[in-house]
Amino acid sequence: MPSFNRPISSRLPHVGTTIFTVMSALAQQHGAINLSQGFPDFDAPADLLALLNEATQAGHNQYAPMTGAPVLREAIAAKVQALYGATYDVAQEITVTAGATQAIFTAVAAMVHPGDEVIVFTPVYDSYGPSIELQGGQVVHADLTLPDYRPDWAKVKALITARTRMIIINSPHNPTGTVWTADDMAALEALVRDTDIVIVSDEVYEHMVFDQARHESVLRYPGLAERSFVVSSFGKTYHITGWKIAYCLAPRELMAEFRKAHQFIVFTVHAPSQYALAEFMKRPGWYEQLKALYQGKRDIFRQALAGSRFELLPCQGTYFQCVKYGAISEEGDRAFVERLTREHGVAAIPVSAFYPNGDDHGVIRFCFAKSAATLESALARLIKL
Repeated sequence: MPSFNRPISSRLPHVGTTIFTVMSALAQQHGAINLSQGFPDFDAPADLLALLNEATQAGHNQYAPMTGAPVLREAIAAKVQALYGATYDVAQEITVTAGATQAIFTAVAAMVHPGDEVIVFTPVYDSYGPSIELQGGQVVHADLTLPDYRPDWAKVKALITARTRMIIINSPHNPTGTVWTADDMAALEALVRDTDIVIVSDEVYEHMVFDQARHESVLRYPGLAERSFVVSSFGKTYHITGWKIAYCLAPRELMAEFRKAHQFIVFTVHAPSQYALAEFMKRPGWYEQLKALYQGKRDIFRQALAGSRFELLPCQGTYFQCVKYGAISEEGDRAFVERLTREHGVAAIPVSAFYPNGDDHGVIRFCFAKSAATLESALARLIKL
């Protein structure tokens, strides 16, 4: 096997294998039920899979346009108009991407220069920081307040400097399940008014907001939409995370810069998937079905653990439930989830993995986007602890 024996000056010297990969591998090694990584263990809608086959048979197997198949961009434009009253130009303001992570990376690559500061909210999804650092930017962490993981807008305001180029937001929030309110959006809108700050709004869980709450998309707020890259995920919405397909919306001036980077990062996205999704999006009622599906799973999960020694934290959206385990163990969260996997057969994610310095508040995250049988088996093990 060849080896490279010269010094390497790493661009990401502090980055190792993601915690999701580590815990999924540990779950597989020990035959544990994997409630760590955020993906369903049930299949996509049968009709969507049939449409994918039809698209391949119809000859949609060559490069789609760099910006995405027109029929899919038209379907996206119709969706955001119907849901949020937002109008985006199909030709110039919508781009189909190879997953949401690529969309976020591309927005950062297009806008962040060396020395620019980017504010993120901590605990923070693990791709944001490396995306910023690879452009020579500086990550600035705004801690969400415990125990309900809310933004403290006075503290965010204090973090803004002349070098602040971007703020990345995520609601519904991974890993905590917190959903931002209209007051949060108004506060953010006031903070960035009369500045050159751009926003990346990660809204991949937009259709998983529970208890009759409303998803406060950036698209509802003109003062935010005018400066925002808004990212959503077909993978999360249609149980097709392995298809790695998403989209980004932005005003044409911002999207022009986004596309300059996009064309050299992936150029284009899997074509048959785009045609299948465009057709499937014509079918009514999916978003409400999705919300009901995951609220039902959340309720089952919470009801089962309500009498256990786990302390349930609020879950207003996403398909993640955070819990405290202090009544069970005094271990650090990483040690606890590893032992939980090895000895009790259930894998979870330590929330300290979402903090830059590994801050450990004794909180772990479970994914409940699983079949009824998987959840039943996992919960039977967890309530015994």
